[in-house]
Amino acid sequence: MSRIGLLGGSFNPAHRGHRALSLHALRALGLDEVWWLVSPGNPLKAGATDMAPFAARMASARAMARHAPIRVTGIERRLKTRYTADTLTRLVRLFPKHDFIWLMGADNLAGFHRWERWRVIANTVPIAVIARPGYDRDAHAGPAMGWLRHALMPARQARHWTEWRLPALVLLRFRPDPTSATRLRAADPAWHRRYSLNRRSRVATRLSPGP
Repeated sequence: MSRIGLLGGSFNPAHRGHRALSLHALRALGLDEVWWLVSPGNPLKAGATDMAPFAARMASARAMARHAPIRVTGIERRLKTRYTADTLTRLVRLFPKHDFIWLMGADNLAGFHRWERWRVIANTVPIAVIARPGYDRDAHAGPAMGWLRHALMPARQARHWTEWRLPALVLLRFRPDPTSATRLRAADPAWHRRYSLNRRSRVATRLSPGP
C-alpha cells in the first residue's frame, strides 16, 4: 500500500509554504508522496475576483513542487467533484492500493465545520493538521474540533496513522513558513500571466501525468 498525503486548495498561487508543509508531513507521517489537489473552484471562495485561471494555478503548483515527492493533479476537474467529501469517496474507490490522509493547516480546521459534509470527510480518511501562527486558538475552539476532540491521536504515533480507527486526527507542529498566497497576490496581482502566457506551461498542464 502506498501512503499518500492529500493537500487540497486553490494554489492561487502555489508557494513555498505549501511545499514546506508537504515536506514536513512526508517526514512526520512516513508518506511516499503528497498529492496537491488543485481545485477547479473552491466552493467557499465562490465569487472571488482574484482567482487565477486553473491552468496558471496548475503551472505554478508544478513549478513549486519540482524535485520533490509531490504530485500535482487536477483530478477534481476530471472527476467533476465539487466538494472534498465527494473527491475523497471517489479516490478511495479508484485507488484501493493507496492509503490516504488529508492534510490541512490549522486555519482550515478553524473553519472545517463550514465544509460540505465535513463529518463524512473525517470518517473517510485520517486528518493531519499542521499548526499555523495565529490560528491555533481558533482551531481548538471551533465546532469541528469539539466534535473531533475524542478522535485526537498522539503526535508521537503519527507514523502509525494507517492503523487508526476513524475518525482520527493528529496535530503536527513544525517551524512555520509565513508565506501567504493573499500577500503574494497583493504584491503581484498579475502573477498568473507569467504562466498563462507561457505556451509550454499550458501544454505541460494539459499533459500532467498521474491521477
